[in-house]
Amino acid sequence: MLFKTRSAAVYGIDAHIIDVEVDFSGIIQENESFATVGLPDAAVRESRDRVRSAIKNSGFDLPPTRITINLAPADLKKEGSGFDLPIATGILGAYGGLAIKDVSDFVLVGELGLDGGLRAVQGMLPIAIAARAAGIKNLVIPAANAREAAVVEGVNVYPVHSLLEVRELLNSAAQGNIFAQPLHVDTKALLAHAEHASPDFRDVRGQHVAKRALEVAAAGSHNILMIGPPGSGKTMLAKRLPSILAPLRFEEALETTKIHSVAGVLDRDAGLVTQRPFRSPHHTISDAGLIGGGIVPRPGEVSLAHNGLLFLDELPEFPRNVLEVLRQPLEDGSVTIARAAMSLSFPARFMLAAAMNPCPCGYFNDTPGRCVCSPPQIQRYVSKVSGPLLDRIDIHIEVPAVQYKELRGTAAAEGSAEIRGRVLAARERQHQRLMHAGSKTPGKTKIFSNAQMTTQQIRTFCELSTDAERVLERAMQQQGLSARAHDRILKVARTIADLDGAADIAVKHLAEAIQYRTLDRSYWA
Repeated sequence: MLFKTRSAAVYGIDAHIIDVEVDFSGIIQENESFATVGLPDAAVRESRDRVRSAIKNSGFDLPPTRITINLAPADLKKEGSGFDLPIATGILGAYGGLAIKDVSDFVLVGELGLDGGLRAVQGMLPIAIAARAAGIKNLVIPAANAREAAVVEGVNVYPVHSLLEVRELLNSAAQGNIFAQPLHVDTKALLAHAEHASPDFRDVRGQHVAKRALEVAAAGSHNILMIGPPGSGKTMLAKRLPSILAPLRFEEALETTKIHSVAGVLDRDAGLVTQRPFRSPHHTISDAGLIGGGIVPRPGEVSLAHNGLLFLDELPEFPRNVLEVLRQPLEDGSVTIARAAMSLSFPARFMLAAAMNPCPCGYFNDTPGRCVCSPPQIQRYVSKVSGPLLDRIDIHIEVPAVQYKELRGTAAAEGSAEIRGRVLAARERQHQRLMHAGSKTPGKTKIFSNAQMTTQQIRTFCELSTDAERVLERAMQQQGLSARAHDRILKVARTIADLDGAADIAVKHLAEAIQYRTLDRSYWA
């Protein structure tokens, strides 16, 4: 007898619906034969032992016959333990253990324990999205994955704990009345009650210029590089940057949660990523760890930081080949990993914050006579960060050592709440301006901030007056700026104008944006 169930397989950050076909010969033989076809990996092939034990320990008796399981389409590689549940359900249906004969309206995913209990699997959010896209109404999954999948509207998510519970649920569906209630998650409440990072800018003494630059960077999601001596507060400032970032919109939260779900780093109790990611990898990371990779490509740090912040401390200490792989994601907002088995693309639209010392000893341009580095040593040190990478960083600022009077002063510093209020106001202006700018055609990326504007959008929203044109032309000629730097200056100027509440870019806004591009000309000249 043949019985069909449905499951799903995840490739990259997207899922595909898989038909699980179970057939048994009906002829009793001396030894049981269990064959799985359809490009299964080792974890799928091993499911026969888990499934056999789970069925028997759930109180069912399997006569020794030949069982054939086909995972269709057969040309797609099937990976992971999530096929245990649909295979076991298909075997029960084939042997007549289910009252329901058609389960095409159910997607079943989950790993089985030997006792018939269900364990969580990775990538449940993309599976829920794929089920909705395929018009399948019901999703039967382990309870540990339920909140993650329930954030997708239009799909009934039924959390289950064991194979017996799945059988009872499907049998009740055969009577036309499912006894269980689908799980619902209020995504708006989740996003509204997201807690903000505890470190506050109120703890930072002095560094008013750096705070202003970070405010601009947060308001437009611009990349920023901080250069200064040890102990000047670069890392302290960067760790407080998440406290002034705009909250995630639901579309952004869904994109980010998909990546974290596939990578297996999602907090399943939360179900949805409600805060912008903050990733800070150590400088010993490999290029595959940063960009993603593996025989079966997995997301790297740049993808885990999607819609959030990637902080690289001690930038020149990273191997040069690791830094150079940042070029494509900084430019395109995505990264494509090609392997012999498959080629996958992962989103990587993040805000880069980097910090570095000006020289190996760290005290160049600080107290006179304190730096012991020779000019060739300094040049070799800063040249570890290439010009093409610098050109993709919108804001370059110097973070000098804090003076004693500022450090010991009693005047209250501005806190994150005040700065965040201005950032949110600027983000709302951007949202109103850009909400209709992204194409509504499938495959097009939606625009959320000034840093993501295309060339056409820059021409539309960053018009300059005659005086501002002259200022920009003079800066381009004197500093030898590239065409990319020209566009990024305009984006930063647009953000500064948004912070100022101005409809048009004024000369003062453009001058401040140009000022943020001058530091690399002094250190890398």
